[in-house]
Amino acid sequence: MVQPHVLLVTFPAQGHINPSLQFAKRLIKMGIEVTFTTSVFAHRRMAKTAASAAPKGLNLAAFSDGFDDGFKSNVDDSKRYMSEIRSPEVARELHIPSALLWIQPATVLDIYYYYFNGYEDEMKCSSNDPNLSIQLPRLPLLKSQDLPSFLVSSSSKDDKYSFALPTFKEQLDTLDGEENPKVLVNTFDALELEPLKAIEKYNLIGIGPLIPSSFLGGKDSLESSFGGDLFQKSNDDYMEWLNIKPKSSIVYISFGSLLNLSRNQKEEIAKGLIEIKRPFLWDVLSRTVDGIRL
Repeated sequence: MVQPHVLLVTFPAQGHINPSLQFAKRLIKMGIEVTFTTSVFAHRRMAKTAASAAPKGLNLAAFSDGFDDGFKSNVDDSKRYMSEIRSPEVARELHIPSALLWIQPATVLDIYYYYFNGYEDEMKCSSNDPNLSIQLPRLPLLKSQDLPSFLVSSSSKDDKYSFALPTFKEQLDTLDGEENPKVLVNTFDALELEPLKAIEKYNLIGIGPLIPSSFLGGKDSLESSFGGDLFQKSNDDYMEWLNIKPKSSIVYISFGSLLNLSRNQKEEIAKGLIEIKRPFLWDVLSRTVDGIRL
C-alpha cells in the first residue's frame, strides 16, 4: 500500500507557517508523509532558527516566489508579492486533489465571501457609523467595527493591508471554479457550526484549533522537535522572570502583526493593566526586523 503524501504550500509569514506546521504534525500522526514548502527566504530563516531537525515524516522544501532576499515594503510591489503563489492552478493542471487551508475563523471567510457577493455596498455604507448593525446570512449580528478594516470605505484607501483584498477575491474565484471546493478551516464545529455551513457551495471543514497541544493540556512528542520560526528568539531575560511567577498568574497581551494600535489605545491598555495590579507581559512587535518592515 502506497503511503499517502500531502504537499503543504504555505505563504511565507509566521502567522501562516505556525498553523500549517500544526496541521502537518497532525497528518504525520495519522501516518501521512508531509512535504512542507514555502518561499526560499522563509525556508532559509526557518533552517537558521530550528532547534533540531524536522520530525520524521516531515520534509522541508523551498520554492522561489521572486523575492528570495525577502519582501521590502518600501521597494517591492506588494500586489505582485501577494499573487506569486499559484498552488491551486498547478494542482489542477497536474490533476492532483487540493484543498485550501484557511488559517482564520470560518466567520472571516464568510465575511469576505459576502463582500464579493452582494454585500459590498452595505458594508461600505456602514463605515460612517461603527455601531451600525450588519446582518449577514447565517452569521451573528455584526457591527461595522467587527469587519476587517479594509472592507469599509472610510479606511480602505489608506489601510496598509488593503493590498491583500484582491488576493482574497482571487482565492474565492479559484474556489468558484472548482467542482467540489473544499476548505480546511482553523476552527471547530462547537465554536462555528453555522458559519461553517454559511456558504452552501463550499465544503468548509473545521480542523482546528491549529495550536500546540500543550495549550490544550496535552503533550505531543513532535511539539518541541521543530519550531519553524522566522525570527531569532529574543535574548531578553523575560523567561527567567516568568519562571519565578506562580502558575497562571501572568496576563499576556499580544495583538499580532496586523493590528496597528493608536497612541490613545495603547495608553488605555496600559492604564487597564496598571489598575488590575497583576503581573503582565505585553508583546509589542518591532516594526523593523533585519531591515524588513513588518
